[in-house]
Amino acid sequence: MTSLDIGIARLRSAAGRVSDVFGRFNILFKSMMPKGLYARALLIIIAPMVILQSVVAFVFMERHWNSVTRHLSAAVVGDIAALVEINRVFPQESDHARLRKIAQDRLGLTLDFLPISEMPPPGPKPFFSLLDQALSVELRKQIGRPFWIDTVGRSALVEIRIQLDNAVLRVFARRSAAYASNSEIFLLWMVGTSLVLLTVAILFLRNQIKPILRLADAAESFGKGREAPNFRPRGAREVRRAAQAFIEMKQRIERAMEQRTAMLAGVSHDLRTVLTRFKLELALLGDSPEIDAMKKDVDEMTRMLEAYLAFARGDTGEQSAPTDMAEFLEELRSDAERNGHRSTVNFHGYPIVTVKPAAFKRCLGNLVSNAARFAKTISITGHRDHRYLTVTVDDDGPGIPASMREDVFKPFLRLDDARNQDEGGTGLGLAIARDIARSHGGDIMLGDSPLGGLRATVRVPV
Repeated sequence: MTSLDIGIARLRSAAGRVSDVFGRFNILFKSMMPKGLYARALLIIIAPMVILQSVVAFVFMERHWNSVTRHLSAAVVGDIAALVEINRVFPQESDHARLRKIAQDRLGLTLDFLPISEMPPPGPKPFFSLLDQALSVELRKQIGRPFWIDTVGRSALVEIRIQLDNAVLRVFARRSAAYASNSEIFLLWMVGTSLVLLTVAILFLRNQIKPILRLADAAESFGKGREAPNFRPRGAREVRRAAQAFIEMKQRIERAMEQRTAMLAGVSHDLRTVLTRFKLELALLGDSPEIDAMKKDVDEMTRMLEAYLAFARGDTGEQSAPTDMAEFLEELRSDAERNGHRSTVNFHGYPIVTVKPAAFKRCLGNLVSNAARFAKTISITGHRDHRYLTVTVDDDGPGIPASMREDVFKPFLRLDDARNQDEGGTGLGLAIARDIARSHGGDIMLGDSPLGGLRATVRVPV
């Protein structure tokens, strides 16, 4: 392997590590980001505004506030330095009256000459004070004598003491003359205006998000087989377009289901009429072994017809209603015990769930009757949380091989050595049950039961 190949391999390894680090960072970043549209939209609005205000505040603090404060402090210290120099060069009265008058009238400073003594001990320094820093720097640079300053407090004056050769010069200067004191007003206006604009933006955005949430709720209700009577297109043009498309899709589905139901009603009527004629004709022929066999065939055809129509019709037309699931499961247990099977029922959570009662009872009834046909012991368990209703039906029967558990849901499929046969032998029991569960927005799964047989699990959203 040449040195070039080694270098390429190292580059590829480094690139792989960088890609891995970037991928982990991307995953971490996505996990930290909000998941809802409302929160993300707020972040899109707030983040640029906060960044912009931070940049503006930093530039203002650095270029305006700091610079203005330094220039003002330099001017005040320059005036004090000039007074110190005048006092040193030119002879003064014992009370320095003329110098105090010049400082008061021309420079706005109040002077006092104190007896020579030690400077007061340093006072507490503010955590963040541009004035304290700027004055200290300028006093060292322009005067170069021992000094003491007091900028702490809410007083409108700043006290400065400078040790001279034969006295201590005490100066009182206006804080506004050495400090850009109106800068806070700008920051308060900026923050206050931003809060007002953010409040308006949040309220406006909330009104824009509401139609999307209503559309999602209506689609979810329709997926669960429920109605959304108060839903109508609202909001922005794009949201109204999506809502109108949903309404049209819902209407097309409902029309197709109505047409199918009407067609099945006609087929049911015609076929039942023929079967009724068969029964009447067989009844007039009297009794014989051949007639009894034909009567059994007619009864079998009737059951098969009812099973076919029930599967094709589904739960069309039934409205959802609050149903007591604990009482519901207890009825299934009673039916199983009347047929000579040992049954138990347990329910956990709030029992009231909105479903289509007759259809859902048929779904669970098919599962229980399917278990009762091949098992002696049946256990029914219900659990309801804030998202789902879960009902499991366990038995101690022979079960279904794992490789065939999905195939048994296919319509008209019969497993001779298994257990997917309804009463008429049409192979529609589990297919009807899954169709009803899916019409509620859920599904049915098959698995191994702790009792040794089959476990059928129905889960539908609440």
